[in-house]
Amino acid sequence: MHRRRMLTSIATATGAAWMTRFAEQLSRAAEGAAQTRPKSLMMIWLQGGASQLETFDPHPGTKYGGETRGITTSIPNVQIADTLPATAEQLHHATLLRSIVSQEGDHERATYHLKTGWRPDPTLVHPAIGSVVCYQSANNLEIPRHISIVPGEWPARGGYLGPSFDAFQIGDVAAPIPNLTPRVSEESLTQRLDVLLGTLEDEFQRGRLANLNRQRTLHQTATENAVRMMSSDQLTAFDVQQESASTVDKFGDNAFGRGCLAGIRLLSAGVRCVEVELGGWDTHINNHELQSSKARVLDAALAATLSELHARDMLNDTIVFCGGEFGRTPQINPAGGRDHWPHGFSAVLAGGNFRRGYVHGATAANPESDIINRKGNATVDPQKITENIVPVPDLHATLLRALGIDHEFEMQTPVGRPLRWSDGQVVTDLLQS
Repeated sequence: MHRRRMLTSIATATGAAWMTRFAEQLSRAAEGAAQTRPKSLMMIWLQGGASQLETFDPHPGTKYGGETRGITTSIPNVQIADTLPATAEQLHHATLLRSIVSQEGDHERATYHLKTGWRPDPTLVHPAIGSVVCYQSANNLEIPRHISIVPGEWPARGGYLGPSFDAFQIGDVAAPIPNLTPRVSEESLTQRLDVLLGTLEDEFQRGRLANLNRQRTLHQTATENAVRMMSSDQLTAFDVQQESASTVDKFGDNAFGRGCLAGIRLLSAGVRCVEVELGGWDTHINNHELQSSKARVLDAALAATLSELHARDMLNDTIVFCGGEFGRTPQINPAGGRDHWPHGFSAVLAGGNFRRGYVHGATAANPESDIINRKGNATVDPQKITENIVPVPDLHATLLRALGIDHEFEMQTPVGRPLRWSDGQVVTDLLQS
């Protein structure tokens, strides 16, 4: 039996909640010691629903293909959209997944589903996968270990793991991180912190919940973390200007490109999960023009990310996910747009033991119109239009396996409800044997 599961099972059987937590900590520490180079995660998040037909799964010359053309890639006999020429040259580093199926067609619910692996549940908030990665490892940095760069409306959250596992959010890394420079002298700052942490915090917690700081407010923890971060040399990881001009240029002169380059630097410094968001893919009108515009920004940054991770010998230890909450409809609506489509869309997976130069799944080039024109998403049968389907829970189980995390690990949520990290099944075809 897996060491952590054995310890946790013993604790659970005896009803000792404190022991469950203690067992989890012991087993995490043991695993951390055994795994000298833990896997990290780079989430390149395409918020809004990038069209698979204008990016990674084009069907040029077909009824639903639109204006997009295909171009050859570094994977033999595989084409992607001509909107991604630089990525096409780096695709041999990755697995191209063309058959993700979600059960959610609403932006917020689908984002939750993709980031956590679970459908929204009114009784529980699940942690994003980056939070799980951080929970499974020791906190040995002076800067946050879970970082979201240029986040949108729904950044990664810690869910039932607690707010300490929320992603630290920053904007364009071209600007300094705010509030890191004291506005008073060092002596005054020390005096103020002594009063805040030594007097006011104690008085505030007097007579309240025993674990008020850790479980609810994080007042003291957040203050201590912020002070430690203010003087940390690890802050240089955010500074992309320390890279050569040619390297910066490869990623593109925009916040997203700089965010991807900063992400690589942060992962190299020991950060466990970086999410970089590129929004604006929700193209219900003028689909081709708007998707092409976003693809140009994505292309430079994604291609540079894959090539730089490879050049820096980081690709074996960094899992890359590039995708969004769903795709877009095969049919083009009267406004020239494509609508939401969770029944077969694409993502790029790379790093760790994900297969390289491999394509998994396919969508029908000419699906029957009576299938795809149904307005109610629940009436569409993905099996009729998508091959080798990978449901979202299975995608998450596979990502966790690639990150070296037991997706079947079961822990007690704060309300005493046992829950696995994932209820999906690992898609072994996506991984090297």
